[in-house]
Amino acid sequence: MKRDAFLRHPDEHREIRTFCLFGAIGAGAKGFMRGSARVGNLVARPRCIGSVDVDAAANRDFKRIVGVEATTLDLFSRAQYTAFHGAEPPAGWREATPEDIRQAAGGEFPHIVFLSAPCKGFSGLLNETRSKTAKYQALNGLTERGVWMMLEAFRDCLPELIVFENVPRIATRGRHLLDRIAQLFRAYGYAWAETTHDCGELGGLAQSRKRFLGVARHMEKVPPFLYEPPKKRLQAVGTLLDRMPLPGDPAGGPMHRVPRLQWKTWVRLAFVEAGSDWRSLNRLHVEDGVLRDFLIVPECRNGYLGVRHWEDSTGTVQGRSLPTNGAFSIADPRPPAGTLEYAQYGVMRMEDTAGAVINVKSPGQGTFSVADPRHQGPAKHNNEFRIVPFDRPATAVTGAHGSGQCVADPRGAAESAALHGKYKVERWDEFSRAVIAGNANGAFAVADPRPGAIPQPGDAYQTGGHYGVRRWEDSSGAVSSAACHDNGFWSVADPRMPGATDKMVAVIRALDGTWHRPFTTLELAALQSIIEPEEYLELDGLNDSDWRERIGNAVPPAAAEAIASTMYQTLLLAWSGETFVLSAAPIWVRPVAVALSVAQGGA
Repeated sequence: MKRDAFLRHPDEHREIRTFCLFGAIGAGAKGFMRGSARVGNLVARPRCIGSVDVDAAANRDFKRIVGVEATTLDLFSRAQYTAFHGAEPPAGWREATPEDIRQAAGGEFPHIVFLSAPCKGFSGLLNETRSKTAKYQALNGLTERGVWMMLEAFRDCLPELIVFENVPRIATRGRHLLDRIAQLFRAYGYAWAETTHDCGELGGLAQSRKRFLGVARHMEKVPPFLYEPPKKRLQAVGTLLDRMPLPGDPAGGPMHRVPRLQWKTWVRLAFVEAGSDWRSLNRLHVEDGVLRDFLIVPECRNGYLGVRHWEDSTGTVQGRSLPTNGAFSIADPRPPAGTLEYAQYGVMRMEDTAGAVINVKSPGQGTFSVADPRHQGPAKHNNEFRIVPFDRPATAVTGAHGSGQCVADPRGAAESAALHGKYKVERWDEFSRAVIAGNANGAFAVADPRPGAIPQPGDAYQTGGHYGVRRWEDSSGAVSSAACHDNGFWSVADPRMPGATDKMVAVIRALDGTWHRPFTTLELAALQSIIEPEEYLELDGLNDSDWRERIGNAVPPAAAEAIASTMYQTLLLAWSGETFVLSAAPIWVRPVAVALSVAQGGA
């Protein structure tokens, strides 16, 4: 036997062309580009030949992420456009045709088409009544129209496999459309199957993302069965976020800034138990409009309001040795002499008789203060900011509307279909919920245990005015080029408290000792596996809301990679003449009446 007979045949790379319909930012296409498969000496070599989407900004992101040009194309019919936008199309607008899709593919024919049609009309975040309006019915109809145009565009050489991705509720709200799409596929020679998968399990993500996946296999071109991808274990969000810069770190770029939320939202997040949601707030006790058992206070220096033992030595005496910035108080064991003049900080009642007036007469040296009921200064009411209990009479109604004109109303506004998961805070060691385009509802906050995110005891220096705070009425020192809050008196005691709806970035240490904060936009991209945690990303534009919508609409590349690898193996089997492979994985798509594919050709 010749020596060459023992040599392994060289690998033969077979190109597998993919095309995206409603390709968005290209996250799914990125996964298909990363897919891989080998059957014998056949090795898959994927190549994306184009994408179509109506969003020009998303198409620019597609080029940035995938490296392939995407075509901006409105696939609405004229009637659908008018129903969705509530107006006729602008001058120069025309209906897209199958020829437009062929041009978007560069005149080539794909082996696999991946499409993720708009899903807002099918989503559970949209109530049933609105989903039935003409606007959203037109958007839903775009799904069927897109499939038909794609099949017509490539009818001379139909794709071997087609992946149809959407929200799970399409199986109920869009049932009539799916039935028509299935008939359309069968008319073009495809076997069709509907399944629901967790993209998190397919891609090993740190989020659970349930999605509908319809798969069409051209029965003449692809005799082998298409098996389901293997499942992986979900990760904890902390294992992923811990590899990223702390939120707000400039190294993460503009997409890693902490969202500016209303003050009341920060407070709510702080009181939501990690792993729970807004329903945690129902366990708090509120009396007269304020929390009964809790008080939010600023972080303090080491030794804040510290009291020395009588026998202890004191620390260094500084220029501002006050009770509130160190241990500058003493537990004095000496009893008072029993006379009023030694009753430090004593306050006389208006009807009491004063003690002897002596030469030491400051408030701290005796009873030299009085509880004076007469309000002095600008004309104000002594009930200013008072909240009247619901079962008590109101105070006089005056022209100054800011004085005592509030009531503790126990009648809560009727809850309107509270969304599951609102204000939900994920634990660091758990995976997140699905990342969606709308960011007002759902589990979009995390209990971050990393100490670097919150000022820790011991951070302040003992000398030099580090972390120094100026009083509001004081003047500042000279502003130096290195002026920063941690190297001098470069902070101020601002008496202006935020309003409930004022937007800001706040760090509130929650009851579990962590910072309950929203995920940054970059972290959401990492949860979607659009980037690795160590990578940098900046999508088109400068709007967090737009970025989050595009990220939420994306198909996780890691999940798409798993699907693509299984499909590539199926194609290589078909091209190598194999019709069956022994596998423990469930069969994904099979002809309705055939249990096993029949071998073609000779034995």
